[in-house]
Amino acid sequence: MKFSIGDSVKVKEGIMCPDDDSVCISGWQGRIFDVEEGDDIIGIRWDSITLKQLPLEYIRQSEEDGLDWAEMYLSLNEVEPASSRDLETTADDIREQMESKFFWLGRGKEGERILKVIADADDRVEAWDSHLSQVLKFPFEAEVSEPQDRGPLGCGDKVTVHKITEANEHYGILVDVTCGKQRFIFPLCGLTVRDKKSPNYTSVKDYCVWFANR
Repeated sequence: MKFSIGDSVKVKEGIMCPDDDSVCISGWQGRIFDVEEGDDIIGIRWDSITLKQLPLEYIRQSEEDGLDWAEMYLSLNEVEPASSRDLETTADDIREQMESKFFWLGRGKEGERILKVIADADDRVEAWDSHLSQVLKFPFEAEVSEPQDRGPLGCGDKVTVHKITEANEHYGILVDVTCGKQRFIFPLCGLTVRDKKSPNYTSVKDYCVWFANR
């Protein structure tokens, strides 16, 4: 059967994942985005329903292996025509949401800790605000690692962090700091905890890594 880009297809019964033969992909459904006619191979992007049902371990392994779990190439004899179950824009939106969330699964323990904070959050900055408010012990000593463009503090300046002041969509978590006798409001993403043995060090570093890759 000849397929075209945009056609909806479903994986036939008994078909296993070409990248992991322990994963059965029977019934997975999506839309064709690529047709390699000479090799009878098609590229499929999964629809929103299949995306939501993907096994977490499959997504985790795909992230670790650098594979795209949101799409797959299969031979023509492994699929059959299907009726569309959603809008393509809906599938695109779900894929983007899942990619921004599961990006962290392939980043080891650090990624797992970050994902635990943001996994079910509608507002991820607020999720970090809530998490850090619970786990950070104040005051603590830090060093400026990312100075503001026109701010008074420079790279390497030593500060004391006293408290979280607010969560801002643009700057992220803002904290109250002192440098000598001067007091400032500074983005936490621009600070590194000086004591690497402190529990604060890992929590702040995780947040900074998330903020840089959000």
